[in-house]
Amino acid sequence: MAKKKGRLDFVNMKKNGEQVTWVTAYDFPMASFAEAAGMDMILVGDSLGMITLGYQGTIPVTMEDCISHCKAVRRGAPNTFVMGDMPFGSYQVSDQQAVENAVRFFKEADVDAIKLEGGVRVESRIKAMADAGMLVCGHIGLTPQSSGPLGGFKAQGLDPASARYVIEDALAVERAGAYALLVEAVPPELTQFLAKKLTIPVYSIGAGAPCDGQLLICGDMIGMFQAFTPKFVKVYANVAEVITNAFKEYVEDVRTGKFPGDEHCYHVRKGMEEEYAAMLKEYE
Repeated sequence: MAKKKGRLDFVNMKKNGEQVTWVTAYDFPMASFAEAAGMDMILVGDSLGMITLGYQGTIPVTMEDCISHCKAVRRGAPNTFVMGDMPFGSYQVSDQQAVENAVRFFKEADVDAIKLEGGVRVESRIKAMADAGMLVCGHIGLTPQSSGPLGGFKAQGLDPASARYVIEDALAVERAGAYALLVEAVPPELTQFLAKKLTIPVYSIGAGAPCDGQLLICGDMIGMFQAFTPKFVKVYANVAEVITNAFKEYVEDVRTGKFPGDEHCYHVRKGMEEEYAAMLKEYE
């Protein structure tokens, strides 16, 4: 059984040029699969709103949703570094609100770190949580919770003016005391610059290879979420097709009488058949 990695392990991996692998997971089975595969980190992302709860976006996701799913993931991956994602509305009001909700993740769900979106605008939030002794990961670039002001789900930092905002956000995240930074949907040239500029690990989700590690959403990479697939996703399986075909075969077997067969049934204990039949006859 591999030892669970911690902050210093990730710092050393950055220094040694070793890539960190992490994936989203939202339930016990998926978390157990990720741990069995040797994943370094698991993010219980607010993308659970779309992947598991059927929302159109992440905004409706609540603290209770996130806490519940973090608990399930921790049970499935007790020896993996688990990060909870702070949902919209859990940190926007004040530093105090951010700290109180972050504490819930650690106390109730036994996470190792929390993540929140934003850079400059949430610098005081990150500092407050870090000062309270919690590991915080920043998330900049394309930030789904605030995709409206960004012009929708679009790549960021594609021109010098936009890239400046991303850089300033990255510097603010590090300055505030975050232990790591997640960069989403920006050019690899910008990701590479940030990974070299910052002393903390810089991870990519759709932000290219030249950084300290990669994150993908499980539903995207295994072909389970079919509403859309981002450009940056490599699909490693087609789980939706496998499951749908299994369901179709089950429906056909039941309707045609192929299932259940005799091998799927529990039988009366041998030697008691006549007694059993007589007992049933009493109720006729």
